[in-house]
Amino acid sequence: MGENGRQEGVWKRGCSCVKNNFLPDESFRSWGNYVRALKDTPHRLKDRVLTRSLDETELVDMKARSQHEMKKTLSWWDLIWFGIGAVIGAGIFVLTGLEAREHAGPAVVLSYVISGISALLSVFCYTEFAVEIPVAGGSFAYLRVELGDFVGFIAAGNILLEYVIGGAAVARSWTSYFATLLNHEPNDFRIVAHSLSPDYRYLDPIAIAVLAIICVMAVMSTKGSSIFNYIATIIHIAVLLFIIIAGLTKADTKNYSDFAPFGVRGIFQASAVLFFAYIGFDAVATMAEETKNPGRDIPIGLVGSMVITTLIYCLLAMTLCLMQSYKDIDVDAPFSVAFEAVGMGWAKYVVAAGALKGMTTVLLVAAVGQARYLTHIGRTHMMPPWLAIVNEKTGTPVNATVVMLAASAVIAFFTSLGILSNLLSISTLFIFMLVAIGLLVRRYYVSGVTTTANHIKFVVFLALILGSSIATAIYWASSDGWIGYAVTLPIWLLSTIGLWLFVPQARVPKVWGVPLVPWLPSLSIAMNIFLLGSLDKASFERFGIFTLAIIVYYFFFGLHASYDTAREARSAKQMKNVEEGAVN
Repeated sequence: MGENGRQEGVWKRGCSCVKNNFLPDESFRSWGNYVRALKDTPHRLKDRVLTRSLDETELVDMKARSQHEMKKTLSWWDLIWFGIGAVIGAGIFVLTGLEAREHAGPAVVLSYVISGISALLSVFCYTEFAVEIPVAGGSFAYLRVELGDFVGFIAAGNILLEYVIGGAAVARSWTSYFATLLNHEPNDFRIVAHSLSPDYRYLDPIAIAVLAIICVMAVMSTKGSSIFNYIATIIHIAVLLFIIIAGLTKADTKNYSDFAPFGVRGIFQASAVLFFAYIGFDAVATMAEETKNPGRDIPIGLVGSMVITTLIYCLLAMTLCLMQSYKDIDVDAPFSVAFEAVGMGWAKYVVAAGALKGMTTVLLVAAVGQARYLTHIGRTHMMPPWLAIVNEKTGTPVNATVVMLAASAVIAFFTSLGILSNLLSISTLFIFMLVAIGLLVRRYYVSGVTTTANHIKFVVFLALILGSSIATAIYWASSDGWIGYAVTLPIWLLSTIGLWLFVPQARVPKVWGVPLVPWLPSLSIAMNIFLLGSLDKASFERFGIFTLAIIVYYFFFGLHASYDTAREARSAKQMKNVEEGAVN
């Protein structure tokens, strides 16, 4: 078979008739094949854990499995507005009030600063990867290249969880603010199922309707989604400026007299939950495949949008706590109720309308980003390759978009915001930590370039950075003392210095790179782990259960599908080399 015939075979394999849409690989063609694959699990797992993908594989081979190219229509201007639209939504309008009242008080502004710094460090790491590997897979593709298939898939499962839960949380918040706009309580538009648990009994049909509309918009056109997002975000920014200016005219500095009523621990606890307010920028990284000039546009778009977002968040948090005592803040619609409390009841309608616009753009950008994650995962066959298909007419991954938003709709129908936000933060922090580790691996380890001695030193220093960061987080969560920090923090500092001084970098970024390596990635690892240590036990239990489910799926399906796909790709490449040799 010639090269064109083989290429056609690969494409057909990704989208042939019914069964092959979902389980086309050799291991699933008969029960006998599947049993043999299960018996070979240890060998296959070793291969997938130790084998790292290549930049070229992600950029060329994986993209070919979607049948059609995504259209390159986005500039840095689009990415900045996508970034702002993706991030500013339910977090600032809902969680600010909750965390100010229960954990941080007026010091919630410092919680936003801490979360913002941690998010910005992660943005730097994402940006280098997105410039070097501009594909739809985002962090899944980056981790496959640097940490292997197994780690990539564990991250991928949590990425999908992040997006499904994030969409559900914002959709439920949309209902709450819509109710406020119409002078109703949030639960007035929900159906009460008294037989269910209190966290799951308020059924939300409006959230499902909103997600269905967003789904239609997301599959029509990426550029069209960008234009809508641009217009809606400008209106949203205008509303935010109104909130800040009008709110500060009613400021009372007495409300700041008890600035940090819950102490430092409360500030960091709030910071861990408020990290939810910063997620979304990773969706922008998935648009690298549709960006005209990734080397220029992605750094400007990602870093610029995060700086603007952090500034707006801090101003909004400060304004809220100056308008009203933290003890009186309403946890469901804090800004609307605060304006009503200071005699500007009419302003709550402006706030509610702005919040609805913000949440709509968050949902839209998330829908665009999450579908591209799932598309790239489908390209590897770890998820059904039917999800990888890009529609020829629209240039968008229709199947992946519909599946992700349908999952969000099911969860949004039942589940309360409190459960969703905590679980979302833990998944996000875990993924960002892995991306920072992946960046250090990318810079310091290149097969055939890094010597054995430098490889060993790198592994030791990285293990010490991780170990000291985890120890710091555990000590923070379990003790009120300071002696532990006198041990763990110097270990982190000396490990980072050791990596900086004694291990030469094996790779230099071609276009744009994170500054101050290894300091910024190491600090990102430490901060993400520290914020993880500030989350509650129940969040870790849910996270552990979901991660276990991901691993079970991987051992029974994902592992064997990706192993077969990789083996077929290697065989095709060897055949191509033989044919080229014969021609020569």
